[in-house]
Amino acid sequence: MTKQDFENAVIGYINSSPGNYVKKEIALRPQLEGMRIFEEPLTGYASAADPYFLQAKKPDIIGTHFITPLEWLAAAQTVISFFIPFTQQVRQANGQNTAWPADEWLHARIEGQEFILAICRFAQALLEEKGFAAIVPILDPRFSSASPVTNDKTEPAYYTSNWSERHAAYAAGLGTFGLSKGLISRKGVAGRYFSIITSVFFQPDGRPYTGIYDYCILCGACARSCPAKAISQEKGKNSFFCSTFLDSIKEKCAPRYGCGKCQVKVPCETKAPNFNASAHP
Repeated sequence: MTKQDFENAVIGYINSSPGNYVKKEIALRPQLEGMRIFEEPLTGYASAADPYFLQAKKPDIIGTHFITPLEWLAAAQTVISFFIPFTQQVRQANGQNTAWPADEWLHARIEGQEFILAICRFAQALLEEKGFAAIVPILDPRFSSASPVTNDKTEPAYYTSNWSERHAAYAAGLGTFGLSKGLISRKGVAGRYFSIITSVFFQPDGRPYTGIYDYCILCGACARSCPAKAISQEKGKNSFFCSTFLDSIKEKCAPRYGCGKCQVKVPCETKAPNFNASAHP
């Protein structure tokens, strides 16, 4: 199996699956029936033995609770990371009201995540059918998003998990971090990341950057857009403030929740402002 074969199969599934469209029976407004949630993804590849994954165990990155690819899967050779952008309809709708998430965004956050899990299962089965081992960390029983470090919700360590989609994407060359803690890809920040660890060898892509904030211009637009006032240019994102605001939305919109104001109407919504095209073929 080549990279292109794999990517073509995943893209075909995304384009044809009903899961990428809002169904009539769950649409928050009749006009949203049939709305497409995601565009086609970017895909990046990292070596499962990339030293960056060991570095992630440092307390100032993630922590010792982080599980490396080779700990998830002893036979692992490759980490495949995806960035899947939200559609223009989702992004534009969420940029119209600065205080409250659009219905379109609520669908993209919740039904969109359900579809991401379906994509993961499809890709995992595709690799396994070809005779390779494959693990999707967020679907694995060992995955934990609960705090393994502290019980204090005001501490940054409370919001860490034992696998990070953004750090996997950074390792795979897909993008770098911004003030909002979102990862800015060459298709921007408005979307979702997910990953698969597999025993198949795909040539790593390498990283066309050297610093973790290389694609961010530190303009502060995400901070000004945040209704929870959870982002500052001096300290970045306060996850406790963000989470508290999301809880208030879930109280009114359950089972849906979301915000995403830091991802829309900002310079990095659909591109990386500091992206160097010549450094990435």
